[in-house]
Amino acid sequence: MFYTLAPRSSHTFNRNFSPAAGHGALEKFLSDTLSGLADASSAKAASVEDEETRYSLQLDVPGLAREQLSIDIEGDVVRVTSKADAPRSVKAAWRFPLEIDVAASTAKLENGVLSLSLAKKIPVSNVSQLAIQ
Repeated sequence: MFYTLAPRSSHTFNRNFSPAAGHGALEKFLSDTLSGLADASSAKAASVEDEETRYSLQLDVPGLAREQLSIDIEGDVVRVTSKADAPRSVKAAWRFPLEIDVAASTAKLENGVLSLSLAKKIPVSNVSQLAIQ
């Protein structure tokens, strides 16, 4: 059985959830989940395409300049965040099946759309032959 969260406006949820017994972890989970749903309506539009030698990622970031964005790549994880002086906050991360070759990747910001061309790092075999004596 599969479950999916339906996007609803934040005013349809009762945020004053107070169970009879105090369960701090449950309250935190519900609070985080409900506030996440409220933010889902204003979520940034992103698209990812898996091509033969690279991944193409496009993220809508209207109103931000390239100096206000930071793109961090660590192995197979790509993070896009806005800097502290940016007029709006952006935080997004993606994990890809293969590691990213940073040297062969590019980023371009045009008309409020951040376009990343992320080259796939070709796995190299590190197998060595050991001579038998």
